[in-house]
Amino acid sequence: MQAISAKEKNKIKFNNADNADFTNTLRKRVDNYFKENNISKHGDTFDMYSKTFLLFCMYFIPFFMILTSYFSAWQMLGLVIVMGVGMAGIGCSVMHDGLHNAYSSSSFVNKIMGASLFLLGGYPFNWNIQHNVLHHTYTNVYEHDEDVETKVILRLSPNAPLKWYHKYQYIYAFLLYTLMTFSFLVKDFVKVFRYNEDDFYAKPQNGNKWKELFVLSVTKIAYLGCVIILPYYLLDLSLGQILLGFLIMHMVCGLILTVIFQLAHVVENTSHPMPNDEGNLENAWMIHQLYTTANFAKNNRLLNWYAGGLNYQVEHHLFPSICHIHYPKISNIVKNTAQEFGLPYRENQSFLGAIYSHFKMLKALGNGTAQG
Repeated sequence: MQAISAKEKNKIKFNNADNADFTNTLRKRVDNYFKENNISKHGDTFDMYSKTFLLFCMYFIPFFMILTSYFSAWQMLGLVIVMGVGMAGIGCSVMHDGLHNAYSSSSFVNKIMGASLFLLGGYPFNWNIQHNVLHHTYTNVYEHDEDVETKVILRLSPNAPLKWYHKYQYIYAFLLYTLMTFSFLVKDFVKVFRYNEDDFYAKPQNGNKWKELFVLSVTKIAYLGCVIILPYYLLDLSLGQILLGFLIMHMVCGLILTVIFQLAHVVENTSHPMPNDEGNLENAWMIHQLYTTANFAKNNRLLNWYAGGLNYQVEHHLFPSICHIHYPKISNIVKNTAQEFGLPYRENQSFLGAIYSHFKMLKALGNGTAQG
């Protein structure tokens, strides 16, 4: 199926004019929370800095321990698993807020923290377009939100074509999730050309295809050189053993990141609306986010810390430029305002409950019974 171009995407319109009361009320109440408590919407706090330090330690300390060659192959296996957990934590809690300009009030600090995506093998410029522009604007709208596009043999939207093998996707989906960060190594190059053709290199992205391609190539080579070539020359391990460790690290990271993101949008009761023939969506943008997004395990303190508030996806989608450390506080404002206006506030009470809901949604998508 031919991809939708940026110009065609820009034809999609939200019904903001007829749904302004909720939007204005919610924004005013959230703004008042920060004004009345005299706090910044960003993450310039000791808690945020200490979390960042610990997550970077979880990535770099095992890596340097491996390079000492002091540990056995089996012990190194455990260390690369810890690195994978650290990578995912950096992606959720540091990189994500940085690229949303939410980590700090300083744009320089945000760029530095957003650049931590390089540690996952990714490329910030592409992420900004795919995630910040497309996913956050057209959440769950098939052919507009790349996060719910059909991925190889995964059907993630009820509006996508249904194939016979999709009925088995609830069995193989989680294995494919482990490959998420591997896709950065190839798809980033494809996206540089595709996003350029789709006019995403115009303002506000301000990209240059050849410049981005050069930087992308240099950073990929540097990344692979650090995590594959350097250990190969320093350690008494075969290239196959090095590649196996690299594979396991990325599989752990990919599985964690993909599951966390899927539990927000591809679960029961989240909507997958489509524009009408004139390119109009039924609701205002903020109301659209309420219908297409779900929270999970809000009372899980460990998950709140590690996942960077991505279990508060409703709040994140409504206010992506607010740092995740504030989501627990503003969630009651969002929930009460939604209920006041008769709007949904989707949430699964536990992490396992959200996993089960996603599992059932995969089955429904696979057998064609899922509704938009």
